[in-house]
Order: sequence, then C-alpha cells, then structure tokens
Amino acid sequence: MNLQTLNIFLEVMAHLSFTEVANKRKVAPSSISRTISNLEESLQIKLFQRSTRKLRPTEAGAIYFEKVSSVLDELDMARQAARDSSNEPQGTLRVTVSTVFGQMYIVPILPILFEKYPSLKIELILTDAYLDLIEERIDVSVRLGTLQDSSYISRKLKNLEFCICASPEYIKRFGKPDHPFQIQEHNCLLFPRSGYNTNWLFTDSHKQITEITINGNCTITNSEAIKQGTISGIGLSLLPDWLVQEDIKKGLLVKLFKNYKVTATDYNSAIWLLYPSRHYIPLKTQVFIDYLMQTFHK
Repeated sequence: MNLQTLNIFLEVMAHLSFTEVANKRKVAPSSISRTISNLEESLQIKLFQRSTRKLRPTEAGAIYFEKVSSVLDELDMARQAARDSSNEPQGTLRVTVSTVFGQMYIVPILPILFEKYPSLKIELILTDAYLDLIEERIDVSVRLGTLQDSSYISRKLKNLEFCICASPEYIKRFGKPDHPFQIQEHNCLLFPRSGYNTNWLFTDSHKQITEITINGNCTITNSEAIKQGTISGIGLSLLPDWLVQEDIKKGLLVKLFKNYKVTATDYNSAIWLLYPSRHYIPLKTQVFIDYLMQTFHK
C-alpha cells in the first residue's frame, strides 16, 4: 500500500466509477479496478459493492474513506508546512474560476504573480460548473452569485452588478422597453442555470421590487456567447457590468432600465473567493488570495 493507491481509492469514492478515474489518470479502467482489488486484499475487507451498473461503497469502505481522507489531509498540510518554512510559496495551486471571468480578469494578472513567486505553479480550471472543492482537491474557487454552500471559508472579491442590454439594431426593429412589464413583449436570451433562466428582478428607487418572467427562443450556455448574440440582435440579455461595459462605451450595446437595479433571481450578490476550511492555510493559497484581494480592491 502506498500514497498513490490511497489517492486512487479517494478518487473512486468521489466518482464511484473506475472508468471516470481511469480517464482522469489516462490509464485503463482495469488498472484502477486492479488497484482497488489489491487494496481490498491487503486490508482483508471489501470496500465496494460491484455490479454491472453501479459501484457502491460498503459500510467498511465508507469508514475507511473517512479515516484515510483525514490522514491524507494531515500529510498534505505537513508537507506544505515544511515547504512553507522557506517563506517561498511552492507547489501547484488548483484554482477554479467561471470561464469568461477567468479569461478576462484572472489570466491577465497571473504574470505579475509568477514574477513575484517563481516557484509557484497554478492549475486554472475554467468552468461555469460549481465543483466540489474537497472531491476535486481545489485550493481556491472564484464564484459568482449567491453562495450555496456555507461549509467553505468565503471572502467577497467585489460586488456583482448586472444590466439589461440590447443592440442598437434590435431597438430599431422592435423598440425600446421602458417599463419592466414590457420585457415580456421581447425576445430574451436565456442562460441555462438555476435562478437565472426564467425570472428577472427590477428594483426601483423606492426599493419596490418587480419580478418578471422572461421568454426567449435562444438558450446559450456561455455568457460571452450571450453577449455576442445580443450584439448581433437576437434579443435582450441580462449580463454582468464587467462583461459589457466596454461594448456599451463603443456603442455596440445599449444599456436599458438605467433607473432600476436589475438582477437574476439567485444572482443578486457578489463575486466570492472560496476555499476549504482548514486549521492550516498553505502559503501558496494565502499569497494567491491576498494578491486577488489587493488587485480587485484597488
């Protein structure tokens, strides 16, 4: 038994699939299955119930997983503490960020970080999916919107503001809506995420909130593509200010409902930094968090 075997066991527990773990590690599924079988043989216990369709942990497997996870976390922290004794951030930092925000705001500021900390490596995972930080061994996550999981440590990076936009060509063809209820007469581009896709909220100067159910014939899974669809005249869209402000300045988009604060149902919050709760925060994690906080709070 070695650390690699235990890490494979943790991955199988996380995915409950030999194939997924094998694909991730770029090996044959039979290799992962054999590793687990050898581990079971050395422990003299059955860790998983196998069938043609499912892989389920046994009670003994669940108990072993809990203990092994704790031990490996302690080993990881011990290893990182030893590295940090040099006062030089080292090792690979796994960071997940929403795709477009990461492309526009995180990637461009990395060169300064690498220049300052040459021994630091970053694995940047750009995805709009909410990854489980523990299962995916993520060090830091940058998430947009309302937080769903309070088990992580969170720090606000910046406020999240939205606006409704249309292209000048769309307004020429279909008119400019002046009241929230007129939104229902217009085609809206849809973003397929819970809390974003069906209702938009309008808050006026008297704090009166109007909730409007939107309709549209085009659903797009990427916010940058939604912006491009809006510029091309497909319909109206609700997008974060940071994504459209330059296009508004250039006249490619027109900001609507300037007298209202607009949000999606579950996106009336902020951009957050999240990281797992630990007794010891590795130096590589701390310097990255500090760098982002300083950069976005200038």
